[in-house]
Amino acid sequence: MTEEVLYEEIDGIAIVAINRPEKKNTLTEEVVHGIADAIDAASRSKEVVAVVLRGVGDTFTAGYDLTDGGEWDVPYGVPDIETREGAWDPVKDLAFMGNNVRRFMRIWECPKPVLGEVKGWAIGGATDVVLCCDQLYMASDAHIGYAPSRLFGTPTTLLWVYRLGLEHAKQFLLTGRAIDAETAHRIGLVAHVVPPGELAERIESDARRFRHIPANQLALNKLLINQAFENMGLRTTQLIGTLFDGIARHTEEAYRWAESFEESGFREAVRRRDAPWQDYGERPKD
Repeated sequence: MTEEVLYEEIDGIAIVAINRPEKKNTLTEEVVHGIADAIDAASRSKEVVAVVLRGVGDTFTAGYDLTDGGEWDVPYGVPDIETREGAWDPVKDLAFMGNNVRRFMRIWECPKPVLGEVKGWAIGGATDVVLCCDQLYMASDAHIGYAPSRLFGTPTTLLWVYRLGLEHAKQFLLTGRAIDAETAHRIGLVAHVVPPGELAERIESDARRFRHIPANQLALNKLLINQAFENMGLRTTQLIGTLFDGIARHTEEAYRWAESFEESGFREAVRRRDAPWQDYGERPKD
């Protein structure tokens, strides 16, 4: 694991925790790599029956860290050539984001149940991670949403469509609207809504119950359910979604939005994006 992702086995369950609370647990190369390694460790462990995925602090994750500036692993080797200013390599971009998708999908492929703990916020790239989980437990005051639908992205793992169906997928992906816990439960996005102070105890308690089901039975049922969605074209949809995500980050509007980080600051750029919708950080104060 890395310092950014904590791993612990307690009483038969693996706890995987994103550990960047000072940055709202935003995703970096180290975080994405750490999550994949942690899920692999839980898969290999003979003691672990289920996994809990959470964030340290008050938020699951606020998505990709767009201000980090760190290097990402790009499993695509080509000779270095001098490129013109502003040139975009779509194949290299696809390799970069596709590598993230493959690492997130370790959760989907894990033979053991993975329970996602949504508290505070799960925004943008956070949903590419957490929607790979088998069941979602959400704090009653939490919100989830794909804000980059408005500008600068498309969902890459795209479990939204398969978990929600056509009407709700369009309702929330075309607008990027934030979804509160009550709505998330009503539309079937999350399995359980729990008071914030009881969330950790509830999800860990439910995870431990999987001790009473044989591991091979769990693995077979999870594989069977997942295969139904694979047969609906999940992997092909993810390929298109990942490619479109790169395109969406290289439109003229996307360039101008990213350039505004320098002019007015990242928070102001996000504020302008979300103000017309009055959600995320622009929700009216109670």
